[in-house]
Amino acid sequence: MGINKRINAIQWAQACAADGEFQLAARHWTGGLRLRIGAEVLELVVDDGLPKPGANTEPGRWVEYAGPTAVWNEILAAVPSRFNNDLVARMSTHGGLEAVGDALTVAQYYGAIMRAVELLRPRAPVDVPRQCPVEGSFDSPVGRYVHLNLQGHDHRLYYEEAGQGIPVLLQHTAGCHGSQWRHLFECPEITSRFRLIAYDLPMHGKSLPPTTQEWWAEAYRLKGDFLRSVPVGLTRVLQLDRPVFMGCSVGGLLALDLAHKHADTFRAVISVEGALRIGGDLESLGMLHHPQVGNEYKARLMDGLMAPQSPLALRRETSFVYASGWPASFLGDLVYYIEEFDLRAVAQEIDTHRVAVHILSGEYDHSGRSELGQAAHAAIPGSTWRQMNGVGHFPMSENPDVFLKYLLPILETINS
Repeated sequence: MGINKRINAIQWAQACAADGEFQLAARHWTGGLRLRIGAEVLELVVDDGLPKPGANTEPGRWVEYAGPTAVWNEILAAVPSRFNNDLVARMSTHGGLEAVGDALTVAQYYGAIMRAVELLRPRAPVDVPRQCPVEGSFDSPVGRYVHLNLQGHDHRLYYEEAGQGIPVLLQHTAGCHGSQWRHLFECPEITSRFRLIAYDLPMHGKSLPPTTQEWWAEAYRLKGDFLRSVPVGLTRVLQLDRPVFMGCSVGGLLALDLAHKHADTFRAVISVEGALRIGGDLESLGMLHHPQVGNEYKARLMDGLMAPQSPLALRRETSFVYASGWPASFLGDLVYYIEEFDLRAVAQEIDTHRVAVHILSGEYDHSGRSELGQAAHAAIPGSTWRQMNGVGHFPMSENPDVFLKYLLPILETINS
């Protein structure tokens, strides 16, 4: 069925005008979004953020996405299949779409663009609300600061912990902080046997920059030697006895890095969205730290890394954390994630008799794709790997109920 059999341009403009999320994302936008769906064309014109049915806009102000009808049918499904839930995800994996338009405009208004596309989909089932805690109750973790000397500078590092038993250090994703792990703290099946410790990397979350370094006068670039020193240092100052290390994304790569370089420090590593090499072109990601692009761009890109089946409120919470971070942190963390990290030539050196290695990959993650996790497993003798169906790049925060189904069996083997 052609797209304009489902909704025409006037109905599309009306749906956008009535949608609070689109209104916020499109504020101050004057221009247009054009979708070429096979031989059909669907246009949305906005004037200072307000949809204008039937109006025109200047030629240079159009952002356009073009592709065959079959591709758009996948993108516009009520629950899109793997990598069809987001325009960037589709273009970076399967192709089939061409994008034309000013890159700055796309970055500034990608949230509005994707929300307009979502409003063309059939209405998805309403999420079942999670049970709210009783008023006045307390969550499990307790937070505090510890001082670490890292590369000659004192760092006041924030961490939260809960539980008892085998210590587990929890590393957040790039540009984020330890709140991503909050759902695990409320799982008695874990905290009855494991002491969970979620920390914020220096210059992330509540871990402020060192006062002895002119960090404001230099570009932030996360390097492996510094990154590895954080969990190793925490293990030392907190006097942890061969803890488990679990990290996601940049933390998932770090998990394998630690297994290779610090096997005697950790009893096991759990690499969530891990790989031996991610790679990519860091220069092409400059819009992630551009003076005319806000953190909302990062937030919306992260939504495209998550599964559409994950609860909307938890997806938006995950994106919210990205929108709240120091603007330089995300792109700076990607120096390690994209440019520096590469274990392909040494993966076979990881001794899983000294440190157990477990790899988990989200089905919808188009960055640390499950194929990369599976390849890492194949290269590391004695490791384990599973694809987590129905989740994406942030399983612990976007859909913790699904994540626990894959995590608990791993923790059982570590505790046995």
